[in-house]
Amino acid sequence: MNDPVTTDPRRPDGTVIAALRGLEGRATLGDVVSATGLPDHEAEVALRSLLETHRGHLEVSDSGDLLYRFDPSLIERDAEPFRARFRRVAWSAFKIGFKIWTAVMLVAYFVAFVVILIALMTANRDGRGSGGRRGFGLGDFFILHWLLGGSGWDRRGLYYGDRHARRLPKDARPPFYKKVFAFIFGPEEPRPTQLQKDRTVVQLIQARKGVLTSSELIEHTGLSIDDAVEEMGRLTGAYGGDPRVSDAGEVVYAFPELMKSAHGAVRAREPKPAWMRLEYPKKLTGNSGGANVGIGAMNGFNLAMASVLGLPSALDPVIFYGLGIVPFTFSSLFFAIPIVRSVTLSGENRARMRRNVRRLLVGLVYSRSVETVRWVAAADAIRHVTRALADRQVPPKLILAELERLAAEFGAEVEAEDEGFTYRFPAIRETFVEAEFMRRRLKLQDQRLGPIVYATSDTAAEASQRDMDAFDRELEEARLDLSRYLPSPTRTGFEEDFEVVMHAAPASMRRTTDRRRSPRRGSPP
Repeated sequence: MNDPVTTDPRRPDGTVIAALRGLEGRATLGDVVSATGLPDHEAEVALRSLLETHRGHLEVSDSGDLLYRFDPSLIERDAEPFRARFRRVAWSAFKIGFKIWTAVMLVAYFVAFVVILIALMTANRDGRGSGGRRGFGLGDFFILHWLLGGSGWDRRGLYYGDRHARRLPKDARPPFYKKVFAFIFGPEEPRPTQLQKDRTVVQLIQARKGVLTSSELIEHTGLSIDDAVEEMGRLTGAYGGDPRVSDAGEVVYAFPELMKSAHGAVRAREPKPAWMRLEYPKKLTGNSGGANVGIGAMNGFNLAMASVLGLPSALDPVIFYGLGIVPFTFSSLFFAIPIVRSVTLSGENRARMRRNVRRLLVGLVYSRSVETVRWVAAADAIRHVTRALADRQVPPKLILAELERLAAEFGAEVEAEDEGFTYRFPAIRETFVEAEFMRRRLKLQDQRLGPIVYATSDTAAEASQRDMDAFDRELEEARLDLSRYLPSPTRTGFEEDFEVVMHAAPASMRRTTDRRRSPRRGSPP
């Protein structure tokens, strides 16, 4: 039996894709069976495989039936538009070429210009010009060690920036040339695999006894509700999910395979919610200030020497081009590329700030939704976010815009008061309640089913008993304590980008700030 966590998804038959195109991407299991002639279990396997590989999600009809909804063009999830792919490949090719040029130009010209300066100075001093070094000395080994890194550095390793480098052993610190490349193009970005990105989501599913809803996924990721529904569709295909419709019509996803273990009951610790995994602003170079100053000084020296020594020698083409035009052009680009990158970087950091604001609001809104007082005032939201991001100077308009977006996604109730609007999100509590009841019913942690809630063979007495059970359920719903699923929204923290690609981040790497204890809220290290 294939393990859905570690094996590639089964590619659906072309007839299923053709049938879905004919149905404009929206179909029930019965529609696909009718259009293809496949047995229902094979059609269901194919549809779940499609949920993993193509953009799609599940919906519930008014009658409580599950509908599979895909993009009418059946676009694959990892599909990339041609223009975006061309820009990415072109930029990657340019970076490779410029890095090779940098390796030759920066150090070689720096050394050459230093030697020329020493030669000129010694020639003026002793009249013979014999002051240059001869042979390869011990100092050259130190220079190579400084340029290429310590013995513990992995030559295939990536340089994620100085914050990551400081966590490595001293002999495994990145070499100087990596910092030079980062000065120009920025630190190398972590590229986690899908399995690495899914690790904490799987942990969340297991911590919640194999049952999850889209709203609970938002609590963990901060995704928009549309993206969360899409992601739940992919997780269903990837990890053997079983979508179910609760008594209240909520789609609840059960993952029975993730709750089976050869070592007894599966227990997992709740991963951190979205508001405890805020994003740091991206750095222009990722280097320390000292490294940037040193690299800038080297390139500035080359630029100055090319301007003073090479460019004025227009009558000698070798000196003019070799020691003038070529190093001047390179050194100018060396400074120009980071300046241009800073423009796009500011846009990316604005997007990160918006995501951080949304995650903080998710924490506030979700915690209020399961408490006794369930209204969120606009003024409370502004205070909550500005207190958590005190060092970021978040515009109140941005906070209000994200709050209104959340209200629109969840169909919040809105009331106008003297101090502004207040919002109530009953749908959030309802999804948590339905998920909790489904956990109690399925008991996946014990791998056995709970009591039957409906049967066509019910007698009148049995039906009456079920009505009484439904009434008891409403009473139980009012008494449910869901706070254990929601850490305090005042406890926030940041997560490094590279932590996702690490197999096991030690506790010392997880920089979580307790807002009730720390006087420096939201400050990066």
